[in-house]
Amino acid sequence: MFEKQIIKFILSKWNYGDFKIVFWDKEEFKLGNEPYKFTLVFKEKIPFLKLFGDTSLVFAEHYMEGKLDIEGDYDELAKILYYFSNKNFLRNKGNILSKITQKQESKNIKSHYDLGNDFYKLWLDETMSYSCAYFKNSNDTLHQAQINKIEHTLKKLDLKPGEKLLDIGCGWGYLAVIAAQKYGVNVVGITISDEQYKKAAQRVKEFGFEDKIEIRLQNYQDLEFENYFDKVVSVGMFEHVGKENLELYFMKVKQVLKSGGSMLLHSILAMFEGKTNAWIDKYIFPGGYLPSLREVVSVMSEWDFHILLTESLRIHYAKTLDLWDKNFNENLKEIRRKYGEEFIRMWDLYLRSCASAFRVGSVDLFQFLITKEINNNLKLTKEYIYK
Repeated sequence: MFEKQIIKFILSKWNYGDFKIVFWDKEEFKLGNEPYKFTLVFKEKIPFLKLFGDTSLVFAEHYMEGKLDIEGDYDELAKILYYFSNKNFLRNKGNILSKITQKQESKNIKSHYDLGNDFYKLWLDETMSYSCAYFKNSNDTLHQAQINKIEHTLKKLDLKPGEKLLDIGCGWGYLAVIAAQKYGVNVVGITISDEQYKKAAQRVKEFGFEDKIEIRLQNYQDLEFENYFDKVVSVGMFEHVGKENLELYFMKVKQVLKSGGSMLLHSILAMFEGKTNAWIDKYIFPGGYLPSLREVVSVMSEWDFHILLTESLRIHYAKTLDLWDKNFNENLKEIRRKYGEEFIRMWDLYLRSCASAFRVGSVDLFQFLITKEINNNLKLTKEYIYK
């Protein structure tokens, strides 16, 4: 009885949408007006004391355990959570993450990316790209869109043969291979994931680029190069830096990049500053932090980086996540055998809810083209990107 009253009280504060709740005893609790956009179906009670914890974490864990189902439009649910969190944010500006040490950062990365290359092969495309794809056409396959993304990213850097390129967070190494193969640059790629390192190094050998590409198992904080690289690229890594290390990140990029050199930063950003979603932090990306656009621009400016181009790929990421989730659900038998049902529900919720978050605009994906200090010798227009 008390559990239902508390849930009703909590959800009655989500006063931005039209939805209903079906409790374990079949009682229905309705909010807003028909037609209801989604339904939360509680199959079992949530333990009384748990209801005083973080709502998103408690509900997500209940979903993972198969004790809660979500029926209907995930986008509407994401929109309500976004509006509700944004309202709360105005009263919680002091919430920040503590500084992430190198040891902790390595542990956090391993918990996500070292699940095994065989797991990611099941639902990523052949490039093993675990970041936003770029759809030139609505009917592009996931693989084509990931190739598009790599080419779109590298074109922005206007690479020249013989230049030195640093890839911070090189993943499974496909971008480094394309950079060496198509543009003739020399690449150093770094990652702190053992599994990614093994696959990326293997790829370099398979393509015969040992003389052009060096893959390192190394933290960006340990980079010792000074004024060495002509260009820097970082795709899908910045989200792991942490709020307290944003300045350190740009300080290291400034250290390794030549004066006037360019960087392409590809990262998810939140609309507003605030603490990380408790469920995402606990189960998916421990230690991660999504800075806001203004946070990033402010730190860039403080370290004398100048913005040449900023592009949002928000809808591209929603489409990417939809395709990942489709692939994931087409391989449930193998995933279930190795990881179990709760793991499946956790990852399915993660992929679907993230797609919805991008569609409703609570998060965005930006590519920034920036230069270290001023460079007045660059091309006057960006037409070269689209040729």
